[in-house]
Amino acid sequence: MKPPLPPSTSSALRKTRPSPYFYTFLTFTVFVLILYCEDLLSVFDRNELVPIKPIPETGKEKETKSTSQLPFVIGEPEETGKKEETESTSKLPFARGEPEETGKKKEAKSTSKLPFVIGETEEGCDIFSGRWVRDELTRPLYEESECPYIQPQLTCQEHGRPDKEYQKWRWQPYGCDLPRFNATLMLESLRGKRMMFVGDSLNRGQYVSMVCLLHRILPPNAKSLESSIDQSLTVFRAKDYNATIEFNWAPFLLESNSDNAIVHRVDDRMVKKGSINKHGKNWKGVDVLVFNTYLWWMTGRKMKFLKGRGSFKDEKKDIEELTTEDAYRVAMKSMLKWVRKNMDRNKTRVFFTSMSPLHIKSQEWGGKPGGNCYNETTLIEAPNYWGSENKNIMQVIAEEFGKSKYPITFLNITQLSSYRKDAHTSIYKKQWSPLTPEQLANPISYADCVHWCLPGLQDTWNELLFTKLFYPS
Repeated sequence: MKPPLPPSTSSALRKTRPSPYFYTFLTFTVFVLILYCEDLLSVFDRNELVPIKPIPETGKEKETKSTSQLPFVIGEPEETGKKEETESTSKLPFARGEPEETGKKKEAKSTSKLPFVIGETEEGCDIFSGRWVRDELTRPLYEESECPYIQPQLTCQEHGRPDKEYQKWRWQPYGCDLPRFNATLMLESLRGKRMMFVGDSLNRGQYVSMVCLLHRILPPNAKSLESSIDQSLTVFRAKDYNATIEFNWAPFLLESNSDNAIVHRVDDRMVKKGSINKHGKNWKGVDVLVFNTYLWWMTGRKMKFLKGRGSFKDEKKDIEELTTEDAYRVAMKSMLKWVRKNMDRNKTRVFFTSMSPLHIKSQEWGGKPGGNCYNETTLIEAPNYWGSENKNIMQVIAEEFGKSKYPITFLNITQLSSYRKDAHTSIYKKQWSPLTPEQLANPISYADCVHWCLPGLQDTWNELLFTKLFYPS
């Protein structure tokens, strides 16, 4: 019997030719690399923070209180039917009843839920529309002495405030209840992730409030708080969760001559156009971003923008002046563009906190001329009260956020906070410089009616943030 002939060369080549499935797999791989190359690069380009100066902590953890509600309320009674719109809010963008999610041509029902969502608020309930309820059982959510991370500018009890009434109010939306803040749920959801608050000292107050709400469930050796030398970056670490809660000082979001978190009081404020990446490099890789910017734009005159590649220190500068509204719009456009390019809507969330109200003119709520928040211990009861906050800025936010392709969750804290003339730090804080005899003789002259005592109002802001993160409507 003749042995079988060896296969021909062409036959051998045919047998070793790659399968069509190989080419399909190769094509798919190249497609994925092209599609996600920016995400992969951002992982390798992540800007690691180098925290220093750990802040020691003191105090013991506080047991959780009961959630029973007391019947003492302030504000208008809850309506069972459709809420009547009021003149002061119906003309205001993002006032009561506005949707919390923004985005271009938003669909009625999304085919995929937002990241971090585990439920939803009752249909038709606007958590930003409600009343303040007196609650001595569940408030405050923590004691001032239990949270060692509160800056001395916010520790009102330590600095002599005689009452604690401002700590005993809970926000009650009409028609629904806020879910109870759950520190364990928050930390579990942030396991291996980063949450960052970006903005001015008011956003830093909300950041510190969040840290105070979370640290209580962590053992002493499982947490730390550190800051960079200039305090522009602060990082709270929950070590067992590999999670960080961070704050980035960026009062304009864009680069400015007020970017030093310690020395930033300048008479001639100036912002640099096209400079969002100056701070944006710190935001890359963050999973939950909470922005704010407002107060620093309110100079009472046109805002100066530095053009080109010049420096704020240059003797001769190429300057463009814009109205407050136009300048603010530049910042909003820059922020939204950065978010669209750098945040993955399937994995991350972005929040924007509305303007924090001031109480510097008592005549606005019917008080005596020349007064402010000093010695104020009661709430403003007029349900439609609106102070001196710039409604045109709200209009800019409405217009620009309405164009956003990335869903931004808007935390509308302005109206509910405007009732709280009692909650400011007033004179009960560490002062930046020694007070003069004239100031001491007239406390109204140096009362801080911008910032808020902790614990206090800003804990409610974080309850609202918690609700929108996990239970959006």
